[in-house]
Amino acid sequence: MREPRYLELHRKGILSRRTREAERLMSPCRLCPRRCGVDRMRGQRGMCGAGAQAEVARAIPHFGEEPPLVGHGGAGTVFFYRCSLRCLFCQNHAISQEGRGAEMEPRELAQSFLSLQAQGCENIDLVSPTHFLPAILEALDIAAEQGLRLPLLYNTHGYELPGVLALLDGVVDMYLPDMKYGHSRAASLCSSAPDYPGVSRRAVLEMHRQVGGLEMFGERAVRGLVVRHLVLPGGLAGSRRVLTFLARQLGADTWVSIMAQYHPCHKAAGHPVLGRRITAKEYERVLSLVDILGFENYWVQTLDSSDVYFPDFSKEDPFTVQPTSPARSASAIDIK
Repeated sequence: MREPRYLELHRKGILSRRTREAERLMSPCRLCPRRCGVDRMRGQRGMCGAGAQAEVARAIPHFGEEPPLVGHGGAGTVFFYRCSLRCLFCQNHAISQEGRGAEMEPRELAQSFLSLQAQGCENIDLVSPTHFLPAILEALDIAAEQGLRLPLLYNTHGYELPGVLALLDGVVDMYLPDMKYGHSRAASLCSSAPDYPGVSRRAVLEMHRQVGGLEMFGERAVRGLVVRHLVLPGGLAGSRRVLTFLARQLGADTWVSIMAQYHPCHKAAGHPVLGRRITAKEYERVLSLVDILGFENYWVQTLDSSDVYFPDFSKEDPFTVQPTSPARSASAIDIK
């Protein structure tokens, strides 16, 4: 199995330079498409609520990602506080939009990476990481020096700038972005980000340029791109546009994860469209698109996934119910 990509950049001193480049993007802040311009290095907080120090909610083995990302030891998942989106239905709203997390110096963050490796995790899974990119790069450099050898998984909402992602070229082994919306109106309504569709398309193209299609070592994913798409009630996700883009621009061999776990939580409760779960018919319609567009590699979920995957961040392990089969493959579609 090939070594993680970041190790070569560490040996050449490039990771350290990338850290300094990322720090410059915090003062004024232009790490995300909001480009709010606050000086986070001088104590100001951005539109996302983030300051200069990384805020970590949990660093735990997690078994709820797609099967080859979990393997036997689980994904070594680091859940960060804050987010540059404001999704009305965010299931992680307790850490993405509320409260404040424990601040971690880069050396502490590096130790959390090494601890996850010692626990037998298959990768380092960074969830909503970009607003803390300088601290992450510095921590990765420190952890690499101290023996970190796990692949790096960048788990993101997809609202990313290609120029910022370029700092991760040769650093990230696997990308796991969402493509949430195909239409600007829905992106504006649900996440206050009308530019999301175009931004996410450019971001996914850059990710694919860096890592290509998914590569496996046995049953474990070690490199490449997996795109997630959450089906929303009332067709708000614009699934046809999203999936057509992927099939035409990246090819039908792209790995996609079609998610049924929508739960009307946070500010979606009581909303005329977002205030209900998706129906079997809505999900089946999206799955038929997957077949029509000729996708060869994909996972789907059962409709009870919204109960299985709903986190409670008031607990030490937010995912107290660990599914035995976190996602179903193309050969095992089952809608309940």
